[in-house]
Amino acid sequence: MMGHEETDVHESREEMESLVLDEPSNGRSSSDNPLLSSASSSFIDRQSPDSSFNTFLDPPSYAEAIFTSFDSSSNGHDESPRLSSNSNPRSSDYLYISVSDPQKEQELSNSLVSGGTTYYTYLITTRTNLPEFGGPGSEFTLRRRFRDVVTLSDRLSESYRGFFIPIRPDKSVVESQVMSKQEFVEQRRVLLERYLRRLAAHPAIRRSEELRVFLEVKGKLPLARSIDVASSVIDGAARLPRQLLGDEAMDVSAKGGRDLLRMFKELKQAMTNDWGGTKPLVVEEDKEFMERKERLVEFEHQLSNVSLQAESLVKSQQDIGETMGELGLAFVKLTKFEMEEALFESQRARATDTKNVATAAVKASRLYRELNAQTVKHLDKLHDYLGIMLAVNNAFADRSSALLTVQTLSSELASLHLRIEKLEAASLKIFGGDRSRIRKIEELKETIRVTEDAKTCAEREYEQIKENNRSELERLDKERHDDFMSMLRGFVVNQAGYAEKMANVWEKLAEETDHL
Repeated sequence: MMGHEETDVHESREEMESLVLDEPSNGRSSSDNPLLSSASSSFIDRQSPDSSFNTFLDPPSYAEAIFTSFDSSSNGHDESPRLSSNSNPRSSDYLYISVSDPQKEQELSNSLVSGGTTYYTYLITTRTNLPEFGGPGSEFTLRRRFRDVVTLSDRLSESYRGFFIPIRPDKSVVESQVMSKQEFVEQRRVLLERYLRRLAAHPAIRRSEELRVFLEVKGKLPLARSIDVASSVIDGAARLPRQLLGDEAMDVSAKGGRDLLRMFKELKQAMTNDWGGTKPLVVEEDKEFMERKERLVEFEHQLSNVSLQAESLVKSQQDIGETMGELGLAFVKLTKFEMEEALFESQRARATDTKNVATAAVKASRLYRELNAQTVKHLDKLHDYLGIMLAVNNAFADRSSALLTVQTLSSELASLHLRIEKLEAASLKIFGGDRSRIRKIEELKETIRVTEDAKTCAEREYEQIKENNRSELERLDKERHDDFMSMLRGFVVNQAGYAEKMANVWEKLAEETDHL
């Protein structure tokens, strides 16, 4: 029974779309809905230049300059929040990335079994005038698979700690099982393009060596090392001297190096045993940062609520448009019946009036759908900023992790000094000293020297991450203001413009039926 009803609805919609109205109108469907789907895709070419109901054409009474200022700039294409290249002092710099032409390829393996696994690659085209990519007129293409994007994301997370790094698309295993292959591949193409464009809009990442290699150098990307949370604290401390001081900072004795490695292993085990696999409370002393962090937490909560209401609005407008279309189609059928059965002129006049109502209802339905597309385009910015908040939280986690590394090394230094004091006290009780204890003390002193170097480097990295957080928060505040003002003004102007268009449709109908 349900299948029969759905078939009837589908057929009615097709019939409604095929109606020839007195005025031309685009009959495009707005079934794709970024606010109602996690696979938010752009409304590319949703509006036809030939349509009399196009937002950019024939605004009822609003000045055309005002009406187009929030729509024509994007031409219906997906626009992510900027956090952008506008921060770059040279506004003429550009880095344009497009993703196209998905192709299925065979996984190369040494297996004797024919077939094997397949995967898709995407053609990535880059146009730029940035000197890091070769300067003005640079253009190059290569093919990448999703695994390469994951590697790029991991490498950026390691190299740009404390920055608000855009979140890469998920692997979407569930969606790949419930969607058709073609739909899934196209969805992934759109999301990958959005992700790469967001990276290109970031003032620091757009000039990074990691992004340049991904976009320009053909071949397989070297995999980033994957480590667990507990290891990242200890291994991060071990890597700090080389990262921040250079290779010369690692010029320690073999014995000292072995002691440092052993110390980190013991410390890691102690952390696992004492903390039960969880990190201890990290004490952040920057009160101004903590206040801003709390405000952002509340902002994220409010943003999530507004996003849910935006989804409800889009769904409601979609329902109204579909219901209005069904009403128009029903009146069309009634008109046809009246005309076929008409015996008197009054019946034909009534049929004409009924046709006018049907025409107005179908026009209103199409206007609602166009309005909905514009609503999605503007309010989808809310979803984009929810993604940005994930990046903000990751940057704050980098800060907490760096502070934890400093605290862990400080605690271990205090423990090492205490061990030396105990060994020295015990050695004094033996006439002439205890050679084994003295040798152990010297080893511990060497370990302390290396650990102090690591702590110094950890403190530098922590301060750098704090500075990255600070600059990113300033950028977020400024661009959030600009983005939200543009979003709200565009949303309001389109609501007002389409409300006036719909009012004109019904006012004209009221004049035509004034004789009733």
